[in-house]
Amino acid sequence: MGIFGRSPQARAALLSAPPFVYALLLLAFPLVAIILISFWTQNGLTIDRAFTTANYREIFSGPIYIWGNATRWGLLPLSLFVSATVTFITVVLAYPIAYFVSFGVPTQRKSLWLFLITIPFWTSYLIRVFLWKVVLGYNGVVNTGLLELGLIQEPLSFLLYNLNSVIITLSHAYAVFAILPIYVALEKIDRSLLEASQDLGENRFTTFLRVTLPLSVPGIVGAVLIVFIPTIGDYVTPELMLGSGGRLVSNLIQAQFLQLNNWPLGAALAIVTMLAVALVSLAFILLNRRWLRGRA
Repeated sequence: MGIFGRSPQARAALLSAPPFVYALLLLAFPLVAIILISFWTQNGLTIDRAFTTANYREIFSGPIYIWGNATRWGLLPLSLFVSATVTFITVVLAYPIAYFVSFGVPTQRKSLWLFLITIPFWTSYLIRVFLWKVVLGYNGVVNTGLLELGLIQEPLSFLLYNLNSVIITLSHAYAVFAILPIYVALEKIDRSLLEASQDLGENRFTTFLRVTLPLSVPGIVGAVLIVFIPTIGDYVTPELMLGSGGRLVSNLIQAQFLQLNNWPLGAALAIVTMLAVALVSLAFILLNRRWLRGRA
């Protein structure tokens, strides 16, 4: 009988073993390697494998990484701020789109709308970033249009090569990842609950606030996490949109590995960044659970 003649537990273990080993090799092993390397030091072209916390002491004591100074934020808090801002803008703009597709589009056309929403994201990520440079550039589409309309006398210089351009580009790049989970949550809402709310005297706005919005919170939470976590690790957009000398923590990690050849410090920065993201995400989840319990 072989595998099929064994107990259900044995069959389940054998069937789950390949993906488990695959995940272990591709996820757990690299993470353990990064943690291990973060406790080494770089001496010239060689790595000193003696255990030390020097890299972490440098991160928490240096003015560039976390604490900053009187006039400038540390790279990690600044990166968290950018990711939080991108997440807020993306989710706020994604919710009306998801709501319209879920409640305002006939059932037979919803697939078409979802298809149309995802079309811009079929192109290369780099192409979309470069297109935003064309749109926001000093002689780009926005400035040219405003000049032609007579709304400005000279091109606006604050649209590109600053955090504004990074936030705009990332908000567009991750929009679809916020729209889809919110849409799925809205689709799961029982429409009879909305009808019951209106039958009890609520108008459409109060029904949305008291029924639709609370029931769609799982989708909002999913959208927040899906957008917030990867944006802090995105180094391509800051590299292209901040211009020469512009850096966030992701760019510094990339530079430590590929330019400065200081793998231990880069690994320590990556670990600190992952822990910071994990703490922020966990705090958000706990606050959301407390809010849901308060409404129960």
